[in-house]
Amino acid sequence: MQELLLAVARGLVDEPDAVTVTVEDPREDGTVVYHLSVAEGDMGRVIGKQGRIAKAIRVVMRAAAVRKGQKALVEID
Repeated sequence: MQELLLAVARGLVDEPDAVTVTVEDPREDGTVVYHLSVAEGDMGRVIGKQGRIAKAIRVVMRAAAVRKGQKALVEID
């Protein structure tokens, strides 16, 4: 899951080496939180107009998590 988020984010940004993903321990309800960090100049590329790209990233991650029987939440830092 972490590799999927890294691959998607690195494909969107100008500085792929600055992309990092940290994973929190699962919450009580089983949700795993992924924190995506990118370079300051690439923040707009990851969020997109009106947050459309960020929403799409979250949908892809939720769908991948459901296939594995998990819950996922993506936060962009």
